[in-house]
Amino acid sequence: MAQSQLPHEMLSEVRDEIDATTAYTHTAAPPISLPDAPVPQTVKVKVVDKKFIAVMAALGGAESLRFTTHKLVLDHEFAAGAPWVTSVPANPHLVAKGAAIYAAELLVAYELKKPHSWLPGDKVIRKLWWAYPATMIAIHIKNGVGSIRTRAPSCTVAECQAP
Repeated sequence: MAQSQLPHEMLSEVRDEIDATTAYTHTAAPPISLPDAPVPQTVKVKVVDKKFIAVMAALGGAESLRFTTHKLVLDHEFAAGAPWVTSVPANPHLVAKGAAIYAAELLVAYELKKPHSWLPGDKVIRKLWWAYPATMIAIHIKNGVGSIRTRAPSCTVAECQAP
């Protein structure tokens, strides 16, 4: 007879027999209370602080010095008829180009100073975030001072072009 029954029918018969022979009743287990998942310990790092603002302001000032002096040199050379200056670029174009470069430098410095959990050696990199802006400050000041020290040629345009 057991061979003619389906497995789920056999299982229900066995369950009924067990229930009939036992003196206890089935109860649901009480819910298990699990502790809260651990909260990751993240250190909040303030990226834009006084040092960051000071370094980036100095970089902006150095870039302004370079931009302004270079533009003045081009204006004066064009007005004097220098053959190597065929036209002076428009101010809005130069300002937009300079602003884009400064924005990229600002973003690089911000990303270098910001913590990254995936980056090996992140603590060392974060401590050296100021190296790039400091280098660029020196380069822009050197270029600006070089433009300030630009002198008129020793010969006039006509004398310089003569063979």
